[in-house]
Amino acid sequence: MFTWGSCLTIIRPLSLSLSAPHKVVHMSLINEYRATEEAIKELQARLKNLSQDDKLQTELEFEGKLRTLMGEYSKSLRDIIALLDPESKVKAPRGAVKVTGTKRARKVKQYKNPHNGEVIETKGGNHKTLKEWKAKWGGDVVEGWATLLG
Repeated sequence: MFTWGSCLTIIRPLSLSLSAPHKVVHMSLINEYRATEEAIKELQARLKNLSQDDKLQTELEFEGKLRTLMGEYSKSLRDIIALLDPESKVKAPRGAVKVTGTKRARKVKQYKNPHNGEVIETKGGNHKTLKEWKAKWGGDVVEGWATLLG
C-alpha cells in the first residue's frame, strides 16, 4: 500500500513574510535514491577508467609479485621496510603503550609582603591572598617579593 506520508515531509509551514527564504534541508527519498544512483554511475566510470590505466596494471602486478615473494620467505611489510630503510620509523604494533615522562613538579615560591610582613607559600598563582596582593600592588611588584624555595 502506498502512502504519501512516506514520501513527503513538511519541514516548515510556508510563511508569507518577506524575510530570508528558508532552505529545505531534507531530501525526499526518491531524490536521495536518484542522487545515490548518479554517484554510483560516476564511481563506476572512474573505476573503469582506472582499470584501463597501464600504470595501475603495472602497480597491481608489482604488488602481486612482491606479496608472493614475501610469502615465499615468510616476511611481513614491516620486515621489508626495515630491510630497505633501517632508519625509518615504523609505527609501534597495536597495543604497545608509549612511555612518557612524568609531569614536572612545580617549585614552591615564598612571597613576603614588605608592607605588613605577611608570608605565604604557593606552587602556583591561584592563591587567594596572592591574587589580592597582585590586584592591590600589581603583578610585577608582587613577583619581586618572591623567593624560590625548592
